[in-house]
Amino acid sequence: MPKSFCQRCRQPFEVTAKMTGPEVTCPVCGKLTVLVFDATPAVARAKLIVPPVEAPQVFLLPQVAPVARQLIENVERVIVGKHAQIKLAVATLMAEGHLLLEDVPGVAKTMLARALALSAGCTFKRIQCTPDLQPADVLGGNYLDAQTGRTEFRFGPLFAQIVLVDEVNRSNPRTQAALLEAMGEGMVTMERVTYHLQRPFMVIATQNPIDQEGTFELPEAQKDRFLTRMSLGYPQLADEKLMVERFRMRHPIETLPAVTNPDRITECQQAVREVKVSSSACDYILALVQASRRHPALVLGSSPRGSLGLFRAAQALAAIQGNDTVTLEHVRELATTVLAHRLIVRSEAPWQGLKTTDVVQQILEQTPVPE
Repeated sequence: MPKSFCQRCRQPFEVTAKMTGPEVTCPVCGKLTVLVFDATPAVARAKLIVPPVEAPQVFLLPQVAPVARQLIENVERVIVGKHAQIKLAVATLMAEGHLLLEDVPGVAKTMLARALALSAGCTFKRIQCTPDLQPADVLGGNYLDAQTGRTEFRFGPLFAQIVLVDEVNRSNPRTQAALLEAMGEGMVTMERVTYHLQRPFMVIATQNPIDQEGTFELPEAQKDRFLTRMSLGYPQLADEKLMVERFRMRHPIETLPAVTNPDRITECQQAVREVKVSSSACDYILALVQASRRHPALVLGSSPRGSLGLFRAAQALAAIQGNDTVTLEHVRELATTVLAHRLIVRSEAPWQGLKTTDVVQQILEQTPVPE
């Protein structure tokens, strides 16, 4: 007995001798349908062949050290004789932090930021701060397109992966405050719309400590956003001679290649979090921070952000040195660069003129090291 398919319910049924004419009543749904004697329904189901899905490649902790070594060696092609400072800058990047450079003019603060961005394959923007610089000049703003009549947001220079804020203390407090959300949260809010910044994101700010006329000192809340603070200093005689010879034909920054890419940097940042921190190392970090809050020479000690910063920076330093565990030496090596700029020294005697770096050294000497 022949079979047909109902055009309404798509169910097959047997065609009896009583079913004559082009239209018959479907015994399944009871509606009129046209006899169709094809062996398959009008809409046949296609078979999908799904290829096997390969497991994603996991970026492991031991792979961080080779990437960091390539970055350091590449930057050293431009910055001569500053291995420790370059290593600290790379550690700050791996720890997802921001860097404050305080030094006199002409010691390659800008070149360090450019070389790091080029070596990492990241986008780079420079913001030259002046007293009349406005937040919209940094963040961007809404502009009216005269041709279409539509308003669109044009991104400012802050929407880069590595941003150099040159002479940050020359900008006014409003512009300095515009950096806070971006540095702390990795996003910018304009006109009730939030824009997430592309990762990795790092702010490298510079300021000149000797020329303070016409400047606006960074408030403590702003300084606390920087993970580390350091100075480059003048090069040694042999290093400066090598630098002059390298610069004879052209600047090395012009031909500096990228040795990695932003995705790999992001993977390194995630892998850094896997570095183990022993209970003794964690207790030592907290003991240093607590000692800063009790030190008689300080008006303000380190905030809890300082504890977290020293914790994460120690993880990054251990990772780029090829270690899977933070040691007490990692903590001691980073304590000054991570904590000193978060402290405020009393202005009265006998502490007048005392530097925060000296206070951190005192704290390191007075705080017992866990066994």
